[in-house]
Amino acid sequence: MAGWDWDPDTYLVEMSAEIPGYAELQDAVATATEGIDALTVLELGTGTGETALRVLALHPGAAWTGIDSSEAMLARARERLPPADLRLGRLEDALPPGPFDLVVSALAVHHLDADGKRDLFTRVAQLTDVFVLGDVVVPERPGDAVIEIDGVYDVPSTAAEQVAWLRDAGFDVAVTPIRADLAVFRCRKLR
Repeated sequence: MAGWDWDPDTYLVEMSAEIPGYAELQDAVATATEGIDALTVLELGTGTGETALRVLALHPGAAWTGIDSSEAMLARARERLPPADLRLGRLEDALPPGPFDLVVSALAVHHLDADGKRDLFTRVAQLTDVFVLGDVVVPERPGDAVIEIDGVYDVPSTAAEQVAWLRDAGFDVAVTPIRADLAVFRCRKLR
């Protein structure tokens, strides 16, 4: 994944403008964590802490570990999530050691190519029994795409492809479409 430094001061405004359904997706990711006894959580792509704040509202007291590839974004997240263990790291790097009750990610995994996603899903399955992913997907009908995709920094896959890779990693997957090109994947380890 190529490096990209978002400006934490303008991030929320830019995301809301570039991704119709941004707040809806964030809320759906948090809702997908309901009913999970999440005492330890790992977040992939913490950004400024938007997802963390929503999920922590449902799981107060959870020990939060997060990674992000931008020190500027992590600095903002540290202001908003003072007790969290936030680390500089890329999704391709070794993940913090688990286990975690929950791994969550919003709008980060679509920056990985197909092989990167497969690899990440396998590594996540080694850390948790529950993974909630909210992200950009390639819609079934290309004309339904609203979110601009550059194909270089943004390399989303179809929901069906990601479901197959998540199942290969050992998860049972339920998909909730948010919009034609946004979806939430609620993944539980197969027993």
